[in-house]
Amino acid sequence: MGLAALLAGLCAPTSASASASTSASASLSASSAAALTVEEQRLDRAVPQEILRRSEFDSVAPGFGRALDGARSYAQAERIVVRQGARLWTRAVDRAQGRGSADGDLSRDDDRPLYWARLGMTREVRGWEPEFELSDRQRAVLLGKLERSSRGQDSLRYPRGGKGVKRILVTGFDPFTLDRDVRISNPSGATALALDGTVIRTADGPARIETAVFPVRWQDFADGTVERTLRRQLPRVDLFATVSQGRVGRFDVERTNGAWRGGFADNDNIGRTGTVPVTDPATQPQWTTTTLPYADIIAANTGRFPVYDNTSVTEIPAGGTAAVVRPDGPTPGSTARAGGGGDYLSNEIAYRATLLRDRLGLGASLPGGHVHTPVLQFGAGNTNPATGTVTDPEFVRNRLDIIAQVRAIVTVAVNGSTV
Repeated sequence: MGLAALLAGLCAPTSASASASTSASASLSASSAAALTVEEQRLDRAVPQEILRRSEFDSVAPGFGRALDGARSYAQAERIVVRQGARLWTRAVDRAQGRGSADGDLSRDDDRPLYWARLGMTREVRGWEPEFELSDRQRAVLLGKLERSSRGQDSLRYPRGGKGVKRILVTGFDPFTLDRDVRISNPSGATALALDGTVIRTADGPARIETAVFPVRWQDFADGTVERTLRRQLPRVDLFATVSQGRVGRFDVERTNGAWRGGFADNDNIGRTGTVPVTDPATQPQWTTTTLPYADIIAANTGRFPVYDNTSVTEIPAGGTAAVVRPDGPTPGSTARAGGGGDYLSNEIAYRATLLRDRLGLGASLPGGHVHTPVLQFGAGNTNPATGTVTDPEFVRNRLDIIAQVRAIVTVAVNGSTV
């Protein structure tokens, strides 16, 4: 999510097709509707409803709501939430990888059914009024468990006894900038679904990929969602790559990550500006660096999009007050204002993951860092969200090509991973 370049690529008026349809929220009480998040409120627009219907994921939230209504205790509700959240993740992965029925006429590689179905489920939890007493804290715990289980964050499991099998961790993101174009898909999220649990062949034998998807919300990152998901995994894997959508027409391997939040609004239309909040801020560095084998990656023929080693950052030089762009990376003693991947949540996940790598003492041995994909673009003639359709052949081709190229980049990275 490199914001300046991305927003230039997405410049378009607000979608007229995003006009609300009230059918999906008719059953919500006025008090429940008032408590909905901005993300959940978008669910009633025509495009999300079409995506759910055409993927046959429109039955997910109603079925989940009926299951919740059958809970007679908090413990039972907790089991239902975890089980059905995990079921949604598995269903989305199976759909992306061609298992089971086709589930409607949207292409299988589409990440959007998972995103909108999850919001339907969180909305069910938020408006649920059980027969037993449910505190605000308990409701928040249920929402957290639903988020983690439906994103693959708590199902990152590698085969036991897999001697000679390398372990790779890849992360993606939800769609974002949805008020600009509610049709948006995020190729990093689609890649996570396509690669989860798959095995690639490397020069040293097989490598198993496990994936998870993260929200585009500042508060979740401040609450430690990245560290909570990755802390147990990083000491066990051979390589990790955080992935997000970045610039138009190109991949970037981001060399340097900065400890700064630039304030751009997240999926709940909330902005945050300031130093990335982490534990033990007294030892927090301004910059972290990739340990991915970037030279090998950019030299390889991984697909139709060019791949760049992006070394640029924005800093306030030591002793200075104004931010300047440094094409070749930060200078000693400088203060971060943007990493190579910008100052949004893609930079932040890269910063947090690589900082965690270093704090765990793995910086000298674990290859890891951030890869920005190209912006996923609709086909010519389908670029106006006010009149466009939710999919087209070029849109699908672009997404499939990006997924295939991320897989190729990860394969090159694990083959060339000597830190």
